[in-house]
Amino acid sequence: MAILKIARIGHPVLHQKAAPVDDPAHPEVRALVRDMIETLDDAGGIGLAAPQVHVPKRIVIFFVPGDRENSEGDAVEVDLTVLFNPEIEPVGGEKSLDWEACLSVPEMMGAVPRFAAIRYRWLSLDGETMERTAEGFHARAVQHECDHLDGILYPMRMDDLSLFGFAEEVNRNKDMLAALQPKPRPRPEADL
Repeated sequence: MAILKIARIGHPVLHQKAAPVDDPAHPEVRALVRDMIETLDDAGGIGLAAPQVHVPKRIVIFFVPGDRENSEGDAVEVDLTVLFNPEIEPVGGEKSLDWEACLSVPEMMGAVPRFAAIRYRWLSLDGETMERTAEGFHARAVQHECDHLDGILYPMRMDDLSLFGFAEEVNRNKDMLAALQPKPRPRPEADL
């Protein structure tokens, strides 16, 4: 096992579409996953995509710590999960705005709109097709990591770059930054 070098924003590997994994059980793929897990643990993140470690393959690993909440405010914990060739579809059209950070965009944070709920499918380590519905932080984490497979970094999803900055400054000033966030507009009533 080895700790892999994490690509940082500006590296071309982060801006290309990753290739599908043909055989999740292949020894080289298994070794890569083990190295990704060790790298994630060393970096202190919650998710990592293969392109972030200079391997343009459709592989994501992530977990959700027990202190993260879903949209109802309930704590939701998801054990370390390995996704091969994941596909995402929104459940409903509702989006939420929340802060994100990324191992490939070190020391920075930004407020990113994401679908509040998703359904995702993937191949497991055993090659089985799996499906899960997620909401809240779980849905956000999966969308963030899967974006890496299509060459998208979270700043590219942001609507308002005034809500992007160094994590230390953002964390110190979140209350003031929250006041800058646009308020949702009430939906006009249907024509009478």
